Amino acid sequence: MQLSNTTEQEINTVEQEISVERRMTSHNMTWISYPSKSQPFTSQEEIEAIIASQNIISRLMHCYIAFFVPTGLTAGICILIIFIKNHLQNKRASLDLLLLHFTISNIIMIFLSFTVITRPDYLTTTHLACSILSFFFNFAYFNSQYVLVLTLLTLLLERFPPQTALCNATQRPILCVGLVVTCTFCLSLTEAVLVGTDNYQLEVHCQLDPLFAWPEYEMVKFTFGFGIPSLLQILFFTVLWAKEAPAGAPALQQHIRTHSAVYVTNVTIFICRLFYNVMILFRTTLKLQRSIGTTKNELVMNIAEIVLFCESCASLVVILCFHKPCKDEVLKVIQKCRRKTRANNHLEIPETAMTHQSGTQ
Repeated sequence: MQLSNTTEQEINTVEQEISVERRMTSHNMTWISYPSKSQPFTSQEEIEAIIASQNIISRLMHCYIAFFVPTGLTAGICILIIFIKNHLQNKRASLDLLLLHFTISNIIMIFLSFTVITRPDYLTTTHLACSILSFFFNFAYFNSQYVLVLTLLTLLLERFPPQTALCNATQRPILCVGLVVTCTFCLSLTEAVLVGTDNYQLEVHCQLDPLFAWPEYEMVKFTFGFGIPSLLQILFFTVLWAKEAPAGAPALQQHIRTHSAVYVTNVTIFICRLFYNVMILFRTTLKLQRSIGTTKNELVMNIAEIVLFCESCASLVVILCFHKPCKDEVLKVIQKCRRKTRANNHLEIPETAMTHQSGTQ
């Protein structure tokens, strides 16, 4: 009996050691690297493929920096000015506060996207600095996603108002935003841990979603950053289309037209982030297979990252152009500019006429 107990304990100890060793092996990401940085390219076809890949990434990066970044930042600054001005004039609305929070998150993402300026090369920094950049990127990423879900919920309860505590809670946007920020912080902190806790002093090639992160990093990001929010968005849209509105509520087309900024932004984010998250999952599959992939895989992942940043800029432009308070302010500015131009033209005509008359005399 004693011998059998000792044998069982030894077997359990060996199994525990094997499981720990496997776990440590799966979390040891020192072997991973970018295909363009690790493969010894010997054939002419491989060299031509990597040159073509780098040309595509470089052109996309230049287009993003030249067109999307200035447009997105300009739209974001205009939205901030309009919302702050309306807040000071006591024109406060819960929807405006949520969109203001969404705008700040997207502006942060645009500033963090400057890390792509080095492409087709990568930002070289320490493991610790890359983890910090990843934390702030994930904070803005999760924050914008969940604030938009909260905005959809607010519009849904506005159209189908139940007499519940949930409806009362959505009428207190500061409380809702605080809850979103708390959840976002916890998720971002979890992701920072899953980047890895070793080799903080080593220099690495850094992306905002680090290549050297553990496979669980991408799984958590897909689940909580895209999967769950997307299911909630689809549920809200289904209820909006399928459920009959109560008497006295505006027609569905009018409701969508009134809040078109929110709905167009939701569709834009879903499409762009779907592409990005599919590539994130594909990268996880390669990690689990202990493969670094090909140059083509690296190219598509870089394209997906730039598309994600383009979505942040496009969302701000959509809000500026379609959200009624922003659109009204933009139209007012355009009308003032036209009036000034017309007034200047009217002033120039008499001066020219007087000069012509004095010259003939």
